[in-house]
Amino acid sequence: MKLSAAVTALCIASASAFAPDTSVSRSTKLFNDPNQNPFGAAKSIEWGGNENDPNAKTIRLRDRLNEADTERRKDAEAAEQRERAAEIRREERLKKIAYMTEMPDSTPAGTVDEFMFKEGVQDQLDKLDRELVGLVPVKRRVKEIAALLVLDKMRRKLGFETAVPSLHMCFTGAPGTGKTTVAVRMGQILAKMGYSRRGHVVLATRDDLVGQYVGHTAPKTKEMIKKAMGGLLLVDEAYYLYNAANDRDYGQESIEILLNVMENQQDDLVVALAGYKDRMDSFFSYIPGMMSRIGNHIDFPNYSADELVQIAGVMADQLEYDIDDNAFPVFKQYIEKRMELPYFSNARTVRNAMDRARMNSAIRTFEKFAIRGENGGVCTVHDLKAIQAADFQVLLDDIVNADASKRIFA
Repeated sequence: MKLSAAVTALCIASASAFAPDTSVSRSTKLFNDPNQNPFGAAKSIEWGGNENDPNAKTIRLRDRLNEADTERRKDAEAAEQRERAAEIRREERLKKIAYMTEMPDSTPAGTVDEFMFKEGVQDQLDKLDRELVGLVPVKRRVKEIAALLVLDKMRRKLGFETAVPSLHMCFTGAPGTGKTTVAVRMGQILAKMGYSRRGHVVLATRDDLVGQYVGHTAPKTKEMIKKAMGGLLLVDEAYYLYNAANDRDYGQESIEILLNVMENQQDDLVVALAGYKDRMDSFFSYIPGMMSRIGNHIDFPNYSADELVQIAGVMADQLEYDIDDNAFPVFKQYIEKRMELPYFSNARTVRNAMDRARMNSAIRTFEKFAIRGENGGVCTVHDLKAIQAADFQVLLDDIVNADASKRIFA
C-alpha cells in the first residue's frame, strides 16, 4: 500500500516537471517579435559591428601596417634621392677640382675689351657718357659695377666659383640729376651681361605700391613687382613708403614684401631706391634691413652752371635746334639767377627753359614772317632751327623784373 502511494506521487511530480510553464509565456510576450529592438529604434544607440569580432581587429591592424609600410618606403626613396644628389654634387666637385688643378695659369680667358664689346656693355657706357653731362663720380661707379660683372663672367668661363653680387642700388640726389637715366642704362647693362632676363626699368612711387585700405597694399605691391621681374624696379622717393608718425600706415606692409623679394629673388629682380640723400638716410635708420640688402650706393651731385649750359646744348641737338653762340652767355646768366631760387631741379629746369626758348623762337619767327611779311613771308631752314639770345633774354628779364614772390615761376 505504501509502495503504490510512493509511485503515484513520483508520477505526479514528473508530469508537473515536464508540463509547459504558462507564467513564463506571459512574461516574455513583449519580445515575441525577433526583429524588435528592446532598446528602441534610435540610430544613436545602434551598433554596426562586434567589438569582439577577430576579423574586424585583423582588418584594422592590416591597414595600419600597410600605412606604416608606405611611409617607410617613401622615406627610404627620399633618402636615396638625397644621397644620389649628394653623390652627383661630389663627383662634379671632384671633376672641377681636377680641372682647375690641371689647368695652367697661362690659360687664356679672353681680353676684357672683348667681353666689353661683345656683350654690348661698352656701347651702353658710351651712351651714358653721351647722354649725361658731368656726373663723373656716378659714371665711375657705374663703370666699376660693369667691371665686376665682366670679370665675374670671365671667371665663370674658366670654371671658377662665382656668386651673383648684390646688385640692389640706392640713388641719392636732387631732382633732375639723371637718376632715372642711369637706372635705364644699368638695366640694359645687366641684361647684356645676362644678369637680368629683360633689362627693362619699371618706375614706381608710393601711390603704385601702397593701398588705401586693409588688404589693398599687398596686391598692388606684388603687381608692380610682377611687372618688373626680369629687370629693374626703381622706387622714386622711397622714404614716403614709411610713415614714422603712424604705426598703422600700410606702407610697412609694402616694405616687408620688397625686403622679402630683394632677399629671395635677387637673381631675377634688381631693386633701386631713389630720393634725397638726407631723407634716404633717415629712411634707412628706420628700416635697417633695407640698408643691409643694398650693396651699391650712388650719390648724384648737383650740376654746375657750365654743365647745365652744356645740357641745354645737348637738348637742342636732340630736338634739331641750333643755339646761336651769343645766346649761351645769356642762358648762363638765367641759370645762375634761377639756381638761387627755390624749387631748382637741375636738368629738369633746363628742359623747361628750353621749352620756353623754343616757344619764344616760334613767336619771333611767326611775327617776322607771318605778321610783318619780311622776305615775302618765306622763311629758311635756319629761321626754323635758330634759338637766339633774345629768346633767352625773355626768361632772364622775367626773373630780374618779377616780384620776389613770383620769381620762382619765371
